[in-house]
Amino acid sequence: MTEHDYFIAWGIYAAAAVGCLLVWFRLTRWMWRYLREPLRVLALVLLATPSIVDPIKDEYAPALAITVMDVALKVGNNVLQAASDLAMYGMFAFGLYLVFVLIRWPIMRASRARKAEQAAAAERRQAEIAAEQAEEERRGAPPASSRFRVEPRL
Repeated sequence: MTEHDYFIAWGIYAAAAVGCLLVWFRLTRWMWRYLREPLRVLALVLLATPSIVDPIKDEYAPALAITVMDVALKVGNNVLQAASDLAMYGMFAFGLYLVFVLIRWPIMRASRARKAEQAAAAERRQAEIAAEQAEEERRGAPPASSRFRVEPRL
């Protein structure tokens, strides 16, 4: 396999992996956020982790493919290397995800508190408007919609 063929194969794999990730994002769309996001990170790690095939030629292949091929066909001895690469990249990815969640959590709490405060203020405004309308009806004032309309007197 020439270097050009090697890059073409990786390009085809990258396009297929992006397609698989898009399908996975679509399949997990309905789930609860804190279940959906780790599953998406796991799929990304499984599809995007490279592992070395031949140290002499410095060629890589997807770690998931190496693991499956070596276990299913019982050829080669790269299973442990590929599995350790998957575990290492998985640990890094989930560590970054955890940092992302820890940064996002206080921001979301503040946003929820702000929205609840705005909803309470809107309810107070509605109650004030309703009280004003009730007071106007009690006094016998014309409704607010026709307050500014001038009728000629005959």
